[in-house]
Amino acid sequence: MRKPQLPDLTHLQFLVLAVLHGGVRDALAAYGVRRSAAAFYQMMARLERDGLVDGYYGQVVVGDQSVTERRYRITTAGTKVWSETRAFYESVGLASLKQRWSNA
Repeated sequence: MRKPQLPDLTHLQFLVLAVLHGGVRDALAAYGVRRSAAAFYQMMARLERDGLVDGYYGQVVVGDQSVTERRYRITTAGTKVWSETRAFYESVGLASLKQRWSNA
């Protein structure tokens, strides 16, 4: 059996790609991830640069004002990388359950 290879995604990037199937910022906060707006957008810019997400601008209404907001959707490549990363973590988890650990 081939040993699983460590994924290129960080745990935070993995979480963001997973959440892009829903809403990003609220879901990250629900997981206890607190990042500044600058750090969030830097990470999203890297994911976009790598072709894992598509960024676009959309109009939203806040109170009585219409504002432009940056929005993201996962790409086919992002879905593929996310699936591979998920498979890695699942295989590592299963392998650790089968591992005999020493009390030494």
